[in-house]
Amino acid sequence: MNFPLLTVTAALPAVGAILTAAVPAARRTFAKWLALLFSLATLALAVLVAIRFEPGGDRYQLTESRAWIADFGVRYELGVDGIGVVLIALTALLIPFVIAAGWNDADPLETSSSRWRPTQGFFALILLVEAMVIISFEATDVFLFYIFFEAMLIPMYFLIGGFGDRAHSGSDEKAAAQRSYAAVKFLLYNLAGGLIMLAAVIGLYVVAGNFSLQEITAARAAGTLDMATNTERWLFLGFFFAFAVKAPLWPLHTWLPNAMGEATAPVAVLITAVVDKVGTFAMLRFCLGLFPEASKWATPVVLVLALISIVYGALVAVGQRDIKRLVAYASISHFGFIILGIFAMTSQGQSGATLYMVNHGISTAALMLVAGFLISRRGSRLIADYGGVQKVAPVLAGTFLIGGLATLSLPGLAPFVSEFLVLVGTFSRYPVVGIIATTGIVLAALYTLVLYQRTMTGPVKEEVRAMPDLHLREVLVVAPLIVLLIGLGVYPKPLTDIVNPAVQHTMSDVKQTDPAPEVAVEAVPAKNGEAAK
Repeated sequence: MNFPLLTVTAALPAVGAILTAAVPAARRTFAKWLALLFSLATLALAVLVAIRFEPGGDRYQLTESRAWIADFGVRYELGVDGIGVVLIALTALLIPFVIAAGWNDADPLETSSSRWRPTQGFFALILLVEAMVIISFEATDVFLFYIFFEAMLIPMYFLIGGFGDRAHSGSDEKAAAQRSYAAVKFLLYNLAGGLIMLAAVIGLYVVAGNFSLQEITAARAAGTLDMATNTERWLFLGFFFAFAVKAPLWPLHTWLPNAMGEATAPVAVLITAVVDKVGTFAMLRFCLGLFPEASKWATPVVLVLALISIVYGALVAVGQRDIKRLVAYASISHFGFIILGIFAMTSQGQSGATLYMVNHGISTAALMLVAGFLISRRGSRLIADYGGVQKVAPVLAGTFLIGGLATLSLPGLAPFVSEFLVLVGTFSRYPVVGIIATTGIVLAALYTLVLYQRTMTGPVKEEVRAMPDLHLREVLVVAPLIVLLIGLGVYPKPLTDIVNPAVQHTMSDVKQTDPAPEVAVEAVPAKNGEAAK
């Protein structure tokens, strides 16, 4: 029997969560190091998964399949394609930085009226989310995927509602109410999407007789599974609605600014850089894989919604006064680009969308974590409360600038490659859509540079005059992310080599080929009596 690498990769952070939660209350520091150790061990396993994966091999590799609920056709089936591999690697990469950045975020507040903040629970919940996200990227049984797609909402609810931003006082009842509102809104929105998806999952079983993604796609390709057009469309809508909430896609996005604004900066990174990627990943794996004809049928509407997300998110970001809410609306715009690339139905667009998931995760983590360090020093999320930071904390300002430039997809940084591929892939099939989408680039430059100008340049405000620069722990958190942004911006080939074969399989599922380029061929003048070509 082969070593169950995928199971162990997903189970290890879950075991770490249990052990971290069991650490005695007085040993908070030990609990932090234990959580960090398990996150690093999970990263090592994710690297091993990437090494063991053969880009030119079978579509799903490292597969595991065991009977689970046989009477209902439910199996414990895992497998990864190139898209799953890079997203597992992204998740495992970011969690150690999330833990290190949030090292002191769950310690007891010093105010005498504050309640105890269970440090062990904070880090245990982060590891639990990691385990559920990883197995979601691995699951090839639809029912198994659904269980963890929904289950991850519970630890996220407690992370948002139970551990607020230090810019708010722990004894502030209004701040506590805002955190509670954000957590409940997050939970209700995603539960509503999940319940609709559950009905679609049951409908899929009625039609197909099982939940195996591989068996259903193989049966559709062989013509042995005949799904009525209306049935396929309704099932697609049930799945897509849940994924669009998680993504988040306009107009189902409104929970995100509240959740990111009220959560700590590391938890905000966990939301948008890790958890939300499950939604866009699932669009590629399940919507296009299970319902190819319905996906093509819905494409015009989805492209319009993606365009609205791109432009609306960027416009609202321009007008934000809150740093964290600005990053949240910027992420809504970026997710619009990802969904645009997926439904452009071109290999460039889908490769770009997958790279965008990875690069957005790294760039948003860099920007949001540095923003969190900034906010923790001043105690305010308002842009107007800052000014001249670069003169007193140049390292903080410099890393903030690089994170911001990555957010606006500056050439030479990783997000530029993915955004360029998305726009090229979209323009080749839908030129008008591609042209409109480019407005998001202009607006991204506006909100990013204005944010930097208002917080980092100009006269030094009295409240930031004594602000310390980044400490060693904070530098160690941010520096590797900056290196990755530059490295993948200059040389993205390691990722594209893994992603492209998986994208070709997805294109085959939806029976689409890339549009032929329209190139005018000029006549070559004849030489030495030869016929002109």
